Amino acid sequence: MLTVDFNYIHLKPGTRVLDAGCGTGRHLCEAFRTRGVDVIGIDMNRADLAKTRDVLVQLKGGSWMTAMANVTTLPFKDESFDLIICSEVLEHVPDNILAIKELMRVLKPGKDIVVSVPSFMPERICWAISESYYLEPGGHIRIYKKKELKNLLENAGARCWRIRHKHALHVPYWWLKCIVGHKSEVSRLVNLYKRFLEWDIMTHPAWTRRLDKFLNPVLAKSIVFYLKKGC
Repeated sequence: MLTVDFNYIHLKPGTRVLDAGCGTGRHLCEAFRTRGVDVIGIDMNRADLAKTRDVLVQLKGGSWMTAMANVTTLPFKDESFDLIICSEVLEHVPDNILAIKELMRVLKPGKDIVVSVPSFMPERICWAISESYYLEPGGHIRIYKKKELKNLLENAGARCWRIRHKHALHVPYWWLKCIVGHKSEVSRLVNLYKRFLEWDIMTHPAWTRRLDKFLNPVLAKSIVFYLKKGC
């Protein structure tokens, strides 16, 4: 499931991409499918990095690398990347100001950075339903309002040129998870909804795309900021 829309980003051979908090590599691997693009993924989860490598080794393209690193202390020189993706990461980071500063430091002037976080209202409802959801070690420690995060990013030197909302159909799944226990795997209703989402991701039926698009303005799971670093 991609949160970043690569139709808005013009990848070309020689583009150097950093996925900061790449997880299991969904965005990193999608970028790598463009021939000649060089990608680097960092994450704090060793198991997720191993899964990312397992996919990357099967793809043909430019060069790739994964590394365990913290977004607040990026091990790269200034102005190293043509594109940075930071999807569903900043809500986990205690020093989010420093993380944003580091991301902007390693991005080349005039180049793009895409940042996504959970949308305010659906996330706030999850917090209201389940205390364990937000008290989990390594979990979400803040809920961003759209204007708040936009201001943080622009104060760090980025200019926002597009905002999109994504994954409204995933919101009920997380509400249900919070109701039954977000770590529980035994709820029949939750598992049925999970199978529906998996089917939707694999088949992309037109009616779910239309429903998701209709609901996204008010019920999106994620909000996505497309920005460009000032020259």
